Amino acid sequence: MPITAHLDLNLKAEHLPTAPAALRDILADTRAFDGCLGVHVLVDSTDPAHFLVVEQWASLEHDSAYRAWRAGEGASGLGELLAAPPVLTRFETSFEI
Repeated sequence: MPITAHLDLNLKAEHLPTAPAALRDILADTRAFDGCLGVHVLVDSTDPAHFLVVEQWASLEHDSAYRAWRAGEGASGLGELLAAPPVLTRFETSFEI
């Protein structure tokens, strides 16, 4: 079953000038990871330090494999840009509603 993952990010103000390029580099690996169906980045219209990364995954197993990779050998350094810990929420697509 497809999974949509929302990664809610709040960046440190001092990183705003370089954050788009850093995120673009980080998300290139995300987009290339097996099972990734797409990634979109939303920027809060009232807070330029607030980003929502919306990822589409083929399955929960693909998403879980990606999270495990990011926690280990695929660590990105994203944490250095953040003012607070990221919040991850994963959603299953409902075909019954």
